[in-house]
This record gives sequence, C-alpha cells and structure tokens, in this order.
Amino acid sequence: MALGSRLRLLTAKMTDDASKIYELYGIEFSPKWFPAFFLLSVDGEKTITEIATEISHSQPSVTKIVKEMAKAELVEVNLKSADKRRNVVDLTEKGRNISEKIKIQCGDIDLAVEDILNQATHNLWEAVAEWEFLLEQKSLLKRVQEQKKLRESKNVQIVDYEPKYQQAFKSLNEEWISNYFEMEEADYKALDNPQEYILDKGGKILIALYDNEPLGVCALIKMDDPDYDFEMSKMAVSPKAQGKSIGWLLGQAIIDKAKELCASKLYLESNTILKPAINLYYKMGYEKIVGRPTPYKRCNIQMELDLEK
Repeated sequence: MALGSRLRLLTAKMTDDASKIYELYGIEFSPKWFPAFFLLSVDGEKTITEIATEISHSQPSVTKIVKEMAKAELVEVNLKSADKRRNVVDLTEKGRNISEKIKIQCGDIDLAVEDILNQATHNLWEAVAEWEFLLEQKSLLKRVQEQKKLRESKNVQIVDYEPKYQQAFKSLNEEWISNYFEMEEADYKALDNPQEYILDKGGKILIALYDNEPLGVCALIKMDDPDYDFEMSKMAVSPKAQGKSIGWLLGQAIIDKAKELCASKLYLESNTILKPAINLYYKMGYEKIVGRPTPYKRCNIQMELDLEK
C-alpha cells in the first residue's frame, strides 16, 4: 500500500505538470489522450481494438478517450479503412497540426527527463521495468505465500512413530482415502497394525507435528522385491495443515531415512486425481514407471526414485 501510494503521488505530480506543459506550449490537450494520440500520429489509422492492444489500455477506456478527442476535433471515428473492411480512427487536419507542435514540445521534455536521470542516483525507467519483469515472473501474492509457508514450516517437527500416534496415523489416512476412494484390505493391514505390518519388518513411520499436534504422517515400507528396497506409502496431511510444506518435509525426511538404511531405490503408488501429491513427487525427483502389479484398485500411477543419482 505504501509503495502504491508513493507511485500514485508521483503520477499525480507529473500529470499535473503535464497539463501545465501543454498550456506552456499553447496546446489544448489532455495528458491522458497522449498514448492513443501519439500512436495515431506515428502509425496512422487504427481500430479501437488495435489502439487498446498497443498502448495496453482497456477497450472501454480507449473508446472514451477517442470520443473525447473526437469532440475536440482531433480525430475522426468510424472511418473506412483502405481495404474497406474495418472502421478506423485517424487524426483530423487539426490533429495533425497539433501533432507537429507536440513533437517540438516532446523534444524539450526528453531533454528535461534526461537531465533528471543524470541527476538521479537510480534510473527510474530501468527500476520500473525491472519491477515489472520480476512481478511478471512471480507476483507479490505468490512471494508472500512462499514466505508464509517458509515461516510456518519452521514450526513443523518431524519425529519417529510412537504407539501414541497410531490413531493419528490411521485417521489422517482414512480421511483422505475415504474422501477420494474407498478403504481397501491393504489399507486396514497397515493402518490397524503399523507395528507388525511396517515397523517389525524393517520399515519406518514418521509423524509431522505442528505445535505438537500430529498433522502429517508417512511410512517407509520394506519391500520383498529385487528392484526396490522400500515403498514410500501412507503419506497423509491434514487439510488444516495445507500451506505449511508438511508434505515436502515428510517426503524429504523419508528419503533421508531410506538413505540411512542404505536403500538405492524407492517406490510409490498413487492416483493422478491427486494432482498436488503427484506434483510433489515429481518435485522430489520421482519418475513415472509402468507395468508393476499392485494390490490397490485406486492405483493408476507408479513412480520410482533412484537414490544413487
């Protein structure tokens, strides 16, 4: 808000001076007309749409400006173009005469602006262009979202599974599975008996605590498979914890656990309807594979992560 206010004040000051500059040169002209007027003076006839596109104004705004210039007898509207297929706007004889006066005025303005730039420590044109470019690459909203996520992620603690987290491990998984699919036999085995089905077989379960509340879980399940050491499975994050990077932090912690156990490859199964999850897996480095058997009806994508790359 402060930046916007400063820019508006600067714009208002320069617009006020612009009006006085036209008076100085004896020209009856509104500063807001200049972009459209200048375009017509350089390129000749244009449609309203073409003017709006080239000066980055809305079509209703250009229509209003053209009407005002037509009232001042600077332009003619609804003219037939050379090919007779378009209605165009063009300068009148009075408009062309004013254009010649404005060229002289603009020469003096260019020198005055150059003088300001020479006195200034920072080049305003370059600074504005740089800000426009940077905000086009990533909006202020997106940048604030990232900072919020980074700050909140610092309050996330990843801990090893304890029996007291068994209910959270089950309920968090049941919540997302039931929301999109239906619970299957393999789900109940892992969620009802995590000690027997996962931990006793050499796997790991990690819990993400946010302000000491378990809001995310993920398991590393030992596989009896010549191609893969472990499966990353049963990742679930509470909807109220979205935006805190819990999924990313859990995934990275599971990968670290797998490396500690000297794993060379990780495997996972998912469904493409879970777009945020799939994007997260790709971000972690997982790649899509095909052709493996699965105990889950809901699985329609399988992925692997080579830990030795």
